[in-house]
Amino acid sequence: MPMDGVMLGFMTRELNDKLAGGRVDKVTQPERDEILLTIRNRGENHLLLVSASANSARIHLTREKKSNPLEPPTFCMLMRKHVLGARVLEIRQVGGDRIAEIDFEALDEMGDYAVRTLICEFMGKYSNLILTQSGGKIIDSVCRVTDEISRVREVLPGLMYERPPQQGKLDSAALEPDELAARLRESAGPAFKALQNAVTGLSPQTAREICMRAAGDSEARLEELDAAVLARRVCELAAAFPSMARPMLVLDEEGKAVDVTPFAYLTRAGLESRPMPSLSEAQEAYFRTRDRVERIRQKASALNRVLKNNIERCEKKLGLQLNALMDSERMEEYRVKGELLSASLYMVEKGAKSVELPNYYDPDCAPLRIELDVKLTPAANAQRYFKLYQKARSARRLAAEQKERTEEELAYLEGQMENLTKCTEEAELYEIRAELEREGYVKPSRNRRELKSLPPSRPLKLAASDGTVILVGKNNLQNDKLTASAQPDEVWLHAKDMPGSHVIIVGENPGDQTIGEAASLAAYYSKGRTGSRVPVDYTLRRYVKKPSGAKPGFVIYTHQKTLYVQPREVIARD
Repeated sequence: MPMDGVMLGFMTRELNDKLAGGRVDKVTQPERDEILLTIRNRGENHLLLVSASANSARIHLTREKKSNPLEPPTFCMLMRKHVLGARVLEIRQVGGDRIAEIDFEALDEMGDYAVRTLICEFMGKYSNLILTQSGGKIIDSVCRVTDEISRVREVLPGLMYERPPQQGKLDSAALEPDELAARLRESAGPAFKALQNAVTGLSPQTAREICMRAAGDSEARLEELDAAVLARRVCELAAAFPSMARPMLVLDEEGKAVDVTPFAYLTRAGLESRPMPSLSEAQEAYFRTRDRVERIRQKASALNRVLKNNIERCEKKLGLQLNALMDSERMEEYRVKGELLSASLYMVEKGAKSVELPNYYDPDCAPLRIELDVKLTPAANAQRYFKLYQKARSARRLAAEQKERTEEELAYLEGQMENLTKCTEEAELYEIRAELEREGYVKPSRNRRELKSLPPSRPLKLAASDGTVILVGKNNLQNDKLTASAQPDEVWLHAKDMPGSHVIIVGENPGDQTIGEAASLAAYYSKGRTGSRVPVDYTLRRYVKKPSGAKPGFVIYTHQKTLYVQPREVIARD
């Protein structure tokens, strides 16, 4: 569930118990909208993550250590200046809203103790982290908001901090039954929607859970309920929240984390709710892969646009080249007309607009009508057709060569587009970008030093059902290295006639089942992933060659056999 008011209430209580009184030993900013604070308290180090990401704004403790930019962003430097070495006074929720405040006490420039507050607004695409002085004056924020961005509220250094508009909702931390009942009587339809509209910080999921517990039905309608009774039960439930803390990680049928709840939600009864030691650990387990993939997806979007634009360019060029080839098909017609004219000059009258001559190339010698230029002699008309023939012949040869180059470029670009979908690590994304820079599709990155500091990515290492190791390349660099380093008698696989990964079965003479599993992997990590029967070629590595000067990832192969398989990633990671 999102970091709504109820979730944030549980989280701030948990964090305050853990961190209040601790000292800030380190401040980093691994992402543009994310801060990490190392806080030492009661002899332990804790890593506090605060994210204002539009898709995953949140706050919790984490064990994951992230790589940081070589040059700290401005907001990170300001945070270090004002809170490094500071004591954490309190972590609290503002009302029942999606806003948390962290108070720090530290020495200022004059040597006096001063309070600085990090205000964390978890509001989807409007999320923000704002550092303020004790009086509420803004020092700076992760996202500066000017009057051009928002006519409602500016967030800029030197201005006084103002809370986001409350929309006239009731504070969920101080609900009164009579006041809530009055609001509910003004509404109609689903009770959960009325609760959302009446109370701050409720997500649809939490509002449904409250209705389930207070009315016995998550989809109950107000027309069927007594507003006073519902309001009283909702207020009793809200008051009991602090004692209900029992963090849950919600898993689907495949064991994949799909949600986090602060206690066992009745509305999630159809799924497994696994108890977790803390809400922070539940959040980290949920976001561990999801957040990394989302970050990669965001960073890949610029490369995706570059590839898409170049693919469209190649497709247009290919269309023009195919048209040129179709036009050049008249070259044989030009040659025949030229030869017939040359052989029958005596039959052509000077100044004629056309002539019909026996076509010796036709089995029946049917007459062929030939258009003439009245300004030219019969012999000159024959030469004109020979010139048209030579021109069409040259155009055909050139168009065929250009078409072949364009098809190769298009296959390369589509392969890179497919590689982008496989990225799960920043290093893999950098390798694709670096390759596109070398090929001239994108300009060199300003963060080249920072990106080069990333360790090289590695291919997927998987285990077949019999324990045989199978390696899968996820980009062209990995594919080239994987194929080049494989032994001559190891099996190499690739989806037939489509962009995809190079796959190697480690060791000689694998069984048919292992080859089938590897083929399913090759199909899964290809453009044919969504198909039901995908052709996959396999051959020995010794029959796979990389032509001199070929683009990264391109190979030719012989002695192949073809399997038709269903794309599946059914193999355990080694």
